[in-house]
Amino acid sequence: MNTPAHLIFGAALFGKRDAHAITTAALIGSLLPDASLYFMVFWNGIVLGIDEQVIFGTLYFNDFWQSVFAIDNSIPLWGALLLVALVCKLRVGVVLCGSALLHIVLDLLLHHDDGRQHFWPLSDWIFESPISYWDPRAFGNIVGPVEVAICLVFLIVLWRRFRSVWSRCGIIFLGIAEFVPFILFAVMFGSP
Repeated sequence: MNTPAHLIFGAALFGKRDAHAITTAALIGSLLPDASLYFMVFWNGIVLGIDEQVIFGTLYFNDFWQSVFAIDNSIPLWGALLLVALVCKLRVGVVLCGSALLHIVLDLLLHHDDGRQHFWPLSDWIFESPISYWDPRAFGNIVGPVEVAICLVFLIVLWRRFRSVWSRCGIIFLGIAEFVPFILFAVMFGSP
């Protein structure tokens, strides 16, 4: 799934009306497993001027990048943090870890040949899912539209749950961030 979809899922499943800290934790937790990717792409693409093809064709798969991704996408590490939050009765921590784990499990299921070491440090094994959220060779042309449809339902749920102007501006932003790439891919390539 792409990052806006993770944010939509996290907010819809963990966010609470009139509980700003809980909803913020859901959004942050949904983002954290992708945070290192965004930082490294920004640093290499914008600061160092490295071509996008090199970033996503070579750097993304090199050992250093994969070792960083292994840490922030580790089910054992996030599971341990969730356990600590549960024992300490830290509701915000439970939501943050729960939404991060949701992100990671969805990525585990929806990354075909671009997955991560989700069981690090226990294993460096990478699960190669038979389906992909984007790659048509692994049913991305089916999974992508299903993802978008579920996001649309969750955006409606969020719209009904959160009524403040700022919340609704955030919901609109997430909707645009989710749907614009899907529409562009459909126009440019005939499928997502």
